[in-house]
Amino acid sequence: MMSERPVRKRAVNLFVDADLLDEARRLRINMSDTLERRLRSIVRAEQEKRWLEENQEAVGSIYSFIDRHGLLANKLRFRGAFRGRSC
Repeated sequence: MMSERPVRKRAVNLFVDADLLDEARRLRINMSDTLERRLRSIVRAEQEKRWLEENQEAVGSIYSFIDRHGLLANKLRFRGAFRGRSC
């Protein structure tokens, strides 16, 4: 989902394979939009990776707790009221 906030843009200089650039232009590919979308995806993936690395101990602790005690939802599930009926 795209944010509604105004996006500040900045001009940058890039070095790109000349043949690739020519082909992208020939195909009328919007390079700014393409780079921005791909870069956003790469940044998001890297942020997720780093978050998991930084929180590995906490995530492991939660999984360990679930292994020992199970999920609360399993204990709260209403059983038996609709026996014989499909819900």
